[in-house]
Amino acid sequence: MYSRQEASGWRKKFWTSFGQYMQPLQGAGGRPVNWLNYKTGIRHLYFRMDADNKKAGIGIELHHADPLVQGQYFEKLRQLKSILEHSTGEEWDWNRSYTNEERKPISRIGTTLTGVNLFDTGDWPAIISFLKPRILALDEFWDKVKEGFE
Repeated sequence: MYSRQEASGWRKKFWTSFGQYMQPLQGAGGRPVNWLNYKTGIRHLYFRMDADNKKAGIGIELHHADPLVQGQYFEKLRQLKSILEHSTGEEWDWNRSYTNEERKPISRIGTTLTGVNLFDTGDWPAIISFLKPRILALDEFWDKVKEGFE
């Protein structure tokens, strides 16, 4: 088991490597994108990537303080499910009521790769191969539907 500081160092190394790998890639609209801190332009709507010692995941998260508004955003995204599935080429998990790591209620649409370990550099290619096409697909999806959220 790693100390908190060691685990933080591994995470930093991985995400720095991933960011450098993704940096040359432009977004769907031909614009530069900070892939690690993707800006949707909509408050309370985030694209999140994470990885730990058991899995890697990517998703859309809704963090609105008002559960009614959060539900409205979730339903709006549900109406766009076919576009998301077309962009990603796969079905994702839809969780209207999800508790995040900080134990806050959010809504989450995402997918997970199990059996990989961020703390094993041998798993990094598998994690990157999982995350890269999905963040690019999310960008393509968002380029098509963002106007409907503004």
